[in-house]
Amino acid sequence: MTEPLGAVAHYNLLERLEPSGPGTLYRARDTRLGRTVAVRLLPPEFGGTREERAALLDRARSVIALSHPNVTALFDAGEHEEQVFLVFEFLKGQSLRAEMSGGVMNVRRAVELAIQIADAVADAHAAGFIHGALSPDTIVITAKGHAKIPAFDLATRSGFEASSGELRDYESPEEARGGAPDERSDIYSVGAVLYEMLAARRPLHRGSAAPSASNRHVTGELDEIVLKAVAPNPESRYQSAATLAAELRSAAAILDVRGGAGDEPDHIHDRGANVGRALLIAAAILLALGLLAWWAA
Repeated sequence: MTEPLGAVAHYNLLERLEPSGPGTLYRARDTRLGRTVAVRLLPPEFGGTREERAALLDRARSVIALSHPNVTALFDAGEHEEQVFLVFEFLKGQSLRAEMSGGVMNVRRAVELAIQIADAVADAHAAGFIHGALSPDTIVITAKGHAKIPAFDLATRSGFEASSGELRDYESPEEARGGAPDERSDIYSVGAVLYEMLAARRPLHRGSAAPSASNRHVTGELDEIVLKAVAPNPESRYQSAATLAAELRSAAAILDVRGGAGDEPDHIHDRGANVGRALLIAAAILLALGLLAWWAA
């Protein structure tokens, strides 16, 4: 049995993990409920004073009530030796960045993940939270292949300076100009992540070519959806993540009807192979019938 590295409240720290974000991250054991969790100890700048820690804990505890299958569950929040700690569900999987592997993804798979991400963001928005830090590096793909957005950013985003190591490559144009993020900023980030899944590059803030310019399996309908999501002017984007998710579902349905899953060459090859096998079987049957007729004669 693994000896604990220490304890935070009733959580035994079992293993230090490589954190994505500030502070230290541990795999831990909840001694009350007997489950494995992830415990993050935040650095002092996240709540240096008692009042700041109280404000952060209030916000974090409000995230606990947020329950969505595509949001990492936040179980607990508290203080340990004047440091704020957050307790999350422990996920086995990899980052979306790892699944992307630097190339274009299967179109149908990319759309399905984008639907899950947009659904999660819509649920967060409905609860009054802006994420503000979505990227392929922060989105987790579970062992079952589902996308999870981090509740950590929802809990800590408001009222605190971004850490120096925070990834901001997927921020909206208005955020890059110093503006405050809003729901449409998150919609841009969802669109930017989908754009990269489809085209293997990020969109430009001044406007980008359609993803189909880099990936011929992207449909015209999907091009329109992605380009609207990453429009430089927030007024030109989707005004709600729920609408974006609905549009993506329509695009997915069109892909399914057309049989275009994003790997059509493989399907064509498979169809050709199936036809070839059928012809060989038919020829063998005709040959057997011919031999049988000759033998009978």
